[in-house]
Amino acid sequence: MKAYDGLYIDGAWRPAASTDTIEVVNPADERVIARVPAAGPGDVDTAVRAARAALPGWAATPPAERAARLAALRDALAARKDEIAETVTAELGSPLAFSQAVHAAVPIAVAGSYAELAAGHAFEEKVGNSTVLHEPVGVVGAITPWNYPLHQIVAKAAPALAAGCTVVLKPAENTPLTARLFAEAIHEVGLPAGVFNLVTGLGPVAGQALAEHPDVDLVSFTGSTAVGRRIGAVAGGAVKRVALELGGKSANVILPSADLAHAVHVGVANVMSNSGQTCSAWTRMLVHRDRYDEAVDLAAAAAAKYADRIGPLVSAAQRDRVRGHIEKGLAEGARLVAGGPESPRAQGYFVSPTVLADVTPEMTVAQEEIFGPVLSVLRYEDEEDALRIANGTVYGLAGAVWAGEEAEAVAFARRMDTGQVDINGGRFNPRAPFGGYKQSGVGRELGAHGLAEYLQTKSLQF
Repeated sequence: MKAYDGLYIDGAWRPAASTDTIEVVNPADERVIARVPAAGPGDVDTAVRAARAALPGWAATPPAERAARLAALRDALAARKDEIAETVTAELGSPLAFSQAVHAAVPIAVAGSYAELAAGHAFEEKVGNSTVLHEPVGVVGAITPWNYPLHQIVAKAAPALAAGCTVVLKPAENTPLTARLFAEAIHEVGLPAGVFNLVTGLGPVAGQALAEHPDVDLVSFTGSTAVGRRIGAVAGGAVKRVALELGGKSANVILPSADLAHAVHVGVANVMSNSGQTCSAWTRMLVHRDRYDEAVDLAAAAAAKYADRIGPLVSAAQRDRVRGHIEKGLAEGARLVAGGPESPRAQGYFVSPTVLADVTPEMTVAQEEIFGPVLSVLRYEDEEDALRIANGTVYGLAGAVWAGEEAEAVAFARRMDTGQVDINGGRFNPRAPFGGYKQSGVGRELGAHGLAEYLQTKSLQF
């Protein structure tokens, strides 16, 4: 077990004013692997003041120079990719191969994309007799979750830095070690003091202090819809900008013309990825009544193959929450065809890959975000019924459509109330905007749309 005593503020590691600490637990074996400072409001204030002081200089830095720093950051992260993967595995529990392929590799690609965008973005444009300037919003308070610890940090910090903003990051208390590695990479590339600051701490303490701080101009938060509502209310009261990427309950719609076996296998893999701890996971599989029984059998067989291939959930509380959802689904009439609420191992926060059949749209497991390796299979009568079910939740973050012809899938996707839809298994694109409709959030991350979240416009009239 390693004890850390520093917060990264104003270009240096310095002891926290608060003496409280957070224990970091390996969810695979329940061992405490580290302790980090639990920053208090005073620490947050110090970090925000540093970011405010650094803002004028960083905002005035030419975009080409900011782009060069981001390119150097990408390279620094790439040089640490093995250490990043091992750290994510230790504090999140994801299998090492997944940590290498996703948790380490994707943020490197995203950082590189923002280096390129910063170099080529039009921060100034002519509109008739006006010059429109795209200027940094100011100090950004970034509050990130544990499920993709480095990706979520990079998806906020990289565009904010590219825009000329300064940043105070409060990472999830479950995965602070990955955030420390990011701060070390920031220091290594020589960003000016105060441009990026890290405060580890608890959400109700450090997170709340950051969201409420009067010198924070924009709060970028990824997490639950419930917490997002509170942050939105606080920001609204202060007339402060927010970017909120919240919960999801994504529908995976398999139209009758689709290759059923392929669609089901990819759909199950999507839900089991990262142990189901993905806000955009396709946790509701919608299948036509004529192919429903076949789809259920395929899903059960596919899920069983993941029994020894997925990692634990991040914490005991998260494990218990997911098991509670499974139990509630069964109590409401769902049929268990794979997995179940019983713990598959004596040690660690594991949940069995689970498939629930005979799920109806009004059931809790079809309406609420579970955030675990649990798939619900729903039956639909026709395409209009499928669309009603797909759109029938308060969420609208992501989804998928499968059909024999791409045009058929696209036509259906255009009618879905959701921010991102994969067509016949479409691939991740680090430059495509990601974000939700309805209660899945406000704003977008990634690509040029993600950069725009951290810019405000000024018009000069001539």
